[in-house]
Amino acid sequence: MTITGPSTTGTSTTGPSTTGTSTSGTSTTVAHLGPADYEAIGRELDSIRDEITAGLGERDAAYIHRVIRWQRGLEIGGRTLLMASSLPPAWLAGTATLAVAKILENMEIGHNVMHGQWDWMRDPKIHSTTWEWDNVAPAEQWKHSHNVVHHTYTNILGKDKDVGYGILRVSPEQPWHWVYLPQPLVNVLLAMFFEYGVAVHDLEIDKVLAGRNDPEETRAKLRAIGRKIRRQWTKDYLAFPLLSGPQFMSTLAAGFTANVIRNVWSHAVIFCGHFPGDVEVFTEDRLDGETRGEWYVRQLLGSANISGGPLLHLMTGNLSHQIEHHLFPDLPSNRYAEIAPRVRALCEKYDLPYHTGPLAKQVGSTWKKIVRYAFPGPRRSAPRPRTAARKPAAA
Repeated sequence: MTITGPSTTGTSTTGPSTTGTSTSGTSTTVAHLGPADYEAIGRELDSIRDEITAGLGERDAAYIHRVIRWQRGLEIGGRTLLMASSLPPAWLAGTATLAVAKILENMEIGHNVMHGQWDWMRDPKIHSTTWEWDNVAPAEQWKHSHNVVHHTYTNILGKDKDVGYGILRVSPEQPWHWVYLPQPLVNVLLAMFFEYGVAVHDLEIDKVLAGRNDPEETRAKLRAIGRKIRRQWTKDYLAFPLLSGPQFMSTLAAGFTANVIRNVWSHAVIFCGHFPGDVEVFTEDRLDGETRGEWYVRQLLGSANISGGPLLHLMTGNLSHQIEHHLFPDLPSNRYAEIAPRVRALCEKYDLPYHTGPLAKQVGSTWKKIVRYAFPGPRRSAPRPRTAARKPAAA
């Protein structure tokens, strides 16, 4: 399943801002753009896509095969160490190794394979239609809620269920309610058990509670979630602990700890890519007559990157390049690093923000929002026009 969309002055994120959005769904940061600008932006980004797609080949295939070998080796090594999990050094080393293996599988492999990034290889074992990841969320449901809904309606309030995951207020555009008061604690729990939050995401709990769901469809989804949870629990909390014999409980604890580490890391990466600083949200009228160029710009404004080196990029599944991922969600993740400078240059050319910053800064900025928006206010910003007359930028 692939998504292509209807399709800086480099601003680092700093903290909660109410200047970027409006009740009209319009971003004040793009009021200077005219229709010709959007058309030019669309052409330039399409050109990048076409160039990268045309260049895909053996180097890219070798990369994903290499990462899969690394991941499987790490998992085997971690599981082997945990055969002696009653020994503290073996428990610590085995748990850490298993956690890294789970992170790689979920982030750089599972997430990206299920996006269709490697479908061009026509390898049935590494394909979006066949991959099932090491996570309690069923792949088919995730592909709908994430690939289809989130990547089409990025940061559209009422359409993109990833905005606060339905339980957090992350923007002043979301009406405040007293249920948001404990959201800092709720977010800690969500981080620890993030895979379960992802698992129920496609159920659209708000529709279920309002009685607007299809009961049979909901039951079918719940059965699929139950089957996946049973499979994961059997593997991590029964089969491998049993294989370790008298060390059953310490091996079970190691599996649980590795899953929590993976969940907390995944949560941090995902939240840092969508909620820090001046990342923007929009209302549904933004979609009215949205062109391909406007869709691209919405992805730029609604995403944020994490700066760092190759190891960080690998461990985030290259979602440290969240901006590039949102522009080109079905291009192989190993290409985002080479695309990023070109995207940033485009942002400078059209006077658009390019939200990026180190991990600690992005985490702090995101948490600042979560704490601040647990309480009423601040005021929403005033409406602005979507576009303004302007001399088109040079091609």
